[in-house]
Amino acid sequence: MTTSVPAVPTPADRRRWARYLVEERLEGRVYEQLAERRSGEEREILQSLADAERRHEKHWLDLLGGEPARLPRAGIRSRLLAWMAGRFGSVFVLVLAQSAEARSPYDSEQYATAAMRADEKIHGEVVRGLAARGRRRLSGSFRAAVFGANDGLVSNLALVLGIGATGVGSTFVLFSGIAGLLAGALSMGAGEFVSVRSQRELLASTEANDDAAQSAGDLDIDENELALVYRARGMDSDEALTRSRRIIRAAQAGVRRSSTAPVNVLSPDEDVVGGAWSAALSSFLLFSSGAIVPVLPWIFGLEGITAILTALALVGVALLGTGALVGIVSGGPPGRRALRQLAIGFGAAAVTYLLGLLFDVGAV
Repeated sequence: MTTSVPAVPTPADRRRWARYLVEERLEGRVYEQLAERRSGEEREILQSLADAERRHEKHWLDLLGGEPARLPRAGIRSRLLAWMAGRFGSVFVLVLAQSAEARSPYDSEQYATAAMRADEKIHGEVVRGLAARGRRRLSGSFRAAVFGANDGLVSNLALVLGIGATGVGSTFVLFSGIAGLLAGALSMGAGEFVSVRSQRELLASTEANDDAAQSAGDLDIDENELALVYRARGMDSDEALTRSRRIIRAAQAGVRRSSTAPVNVLSPDEDVVGGAWSAALSSFLLFSSGAIVPVLPWIFGLEGITAILTALALVGVALLGTGALVGIVSGGPPGRRALRQLAIGFGAAAVTYLLGLLFDVGAV
């Protein structure tokens, strides 16, 4: 990896090369830290990315004529990425790394080689693929966590604002909020329990049993009804016929094999579905964690408009946080996602607050 070096590099050139050196060194460290937390193919891919960053690092070192006596600090985004990689090693780090690769300055850098520019573009796609794997693994639990916490935030904020707008006492608002928290959390937990239990029962009803295998020795090998079992479970007709004939011959010969049981081609997703009780408990806790936030001002003795404004501020921060988190994981702009979450939550709360004003008990 070589490039032409100016006869007399300017101080600005050397400062820029030093900055590139620091960034490449830090990116290489990030990929190495992520590789340590992975295994198999993902570990090899991340280590290869780290090796490429080391090559880029050497390029800038060569231009600088060796290690400079003083190096600039890396950008705050790169430092944050390195800090997270050393402690979490999660999909969030990969998503941030994907964004960093997409902002490579080498397209306009005359002293970067064509190979380096190509590397950075390829790295962006590689990290995108790794992040996509992580998103798929995370999607179910992440969706449930965001949905549960956000539902608690919005629904209980709407409840306490609507009740508070009617002019009732702060004690009534407080117990209304606590009742809303318990009612919502119990409803979420019960709903999740029923949903998961029903799904597991549905999957259990599709599992294969060994009734057909026990009767295999008496089947007509030419007509071969057993092939219908395999075809009904998603196997093509030729493969179903071949397998069923093999099973019938073995059964007729008195050979008992574990393979004589009809294979469940549509494998049950027991592990994906999870346990009903754990799903119910997690939904209960996630909803509660969000629903407690709007009630905090009244728990700590605030009243009236002060309590309402404090609740809005607390929930606003929480909504911005969950929205930004969704943006980071999805690869979208965190700021836009955060504002969208805030607008939806406050919009729902505004409706109930206006309804509460219509039923102002102080005017009765």
